[in-house]
Amino acid sequence: MEFVARCFLPVRQNSLTLHVIMAEKDCSENNTNHCAGRKQPPCSVFAGMRPAVVAGRPDGRVIIAGPCSAESRDQVLETAKGLKDVGIDIFRAGIWKPRTRPGGFEGCGERGLQWLREVKNITGLPVATEVATAAHVEAALDAGVDLLWIGARTTVNPFAVQEIADCIKEKGGDVAILVKNPANPDVDLWIGAMQRLYNAGGRRIGAVHRGFCVYGNNSFRNPPQWHVPIELRRRMPDLQILCDPSHIGGDVALVAPLAQQACDLGFDGLMIESHCSPQAALSDAAQQLTPVQLAGLIASLPVKNVGGVSADLMVLRAEIDRLDEELLAVLEKRMSLADEIGRRKQAFNMPVLQPERYGKMMDSRVQKAMELGLNRDFVASLFSAIHAESVSRQLKLK
Repeated sequence: MEFVARCFLPVRQNSLTLHVIMAEKDCSENNTNHCAGRKQPPCSVFAGMRPAVVAGRPDGRVIIAGPCSAESRDQVLETAKGLKDVGIDIFRAGIWKPRTRPGGFEGCGERGLQWLREVKNITGLPVATEVATAAHVEAALDAGVDLLWIGARTTVNPFAVQEIADCIKEKGGDVAILVKNPANPDVDLWIGAMQRLYNAGGRRIGAVHRGFCVYGNNSFRNPPQWHVPIELRRRMPDLQILCDPSHIGGDVALVAPLAQQACDLGFDGLMIESHCSPQAALSDAAQQLTPVQLAGLIASLPVKNVGGVSADLMVLRAEIDRLDEELLAVLEKRMSLADEIGRRKQAFNMPVLQPERYGKMMDSRVQKAMELGLNRDFVASLFSAIHAESVSRQLKLK
């Protein structure tokens, strides 16, 4: 799968905060989750793994849709019938829905599994639900649920994932399951969750990108941080990866542009929340589309290109490769100069970090970037990372 980015929706993040985040991240010797190339792709670990969902649509794109929560039999069946007409692959609905804070609607529980069974019988659609414990897995599989998914707050907990894996193993192992990214941007934790399922006999495994939790105000409910699933794809090129624009955006107005970006980035499909009456939804009302709205969104997406690479694209890629080699050579020279500056600082007993110099450097680089039409935050984060690496090298000088 090839990732070709268009324009990313902006994230409103204070640039100084961004600089600090980049510096802390890149100064860590043990950080392997954000920096490509630190570890080899673990492809051999997952030999024989297959897609969790087989696309039935002509464009080859998987579409999973349904309400955030199964609230009532009528709501589930009405939504499912509407989505059947849309042409989705799998109907989804949350049965167990613990919220951030107790007191609100937290799912209908096991009685909702009967409603999912009715969806299968009436519409013929396969059904999916989220599981967080071994008891959930057992109840869902006994009820005939076709696809399970592990949520972000469960993926982050290896104990919970192992409990689910052990139950799946007891059930025979051949269970289709999707793993949403952990709430924090940790590629190893994401892969580790899938590996636990694989070790339990699971072979139909896929990933779902639903964005990451951050503190403070943001344009998104869960900022996408697209570089994380891109790194997952680099390390697991054959893995089926879907995108959940509903949870990334948290707002109906953001779902379509995020779905478009996911398609531009080559994701294998989408998981989207859809409700027959979103304004009356008991959870996540702001981000759920009606089936009619979902139909319009799907129709607007580009047809997935499954053909080969054109000759002119190969030429452009070769030019990109050449420029990247030049960039690496320039970076090597810059780091050599930073090392020499570090030695001079040692000779004159100067502190490694020079805040005034750093501030002036960042201001001038960002100003120049804007004159060249480059994205301000991108250049700021790039030079912040370069500076952080320079500081790290100077601290290690003897």
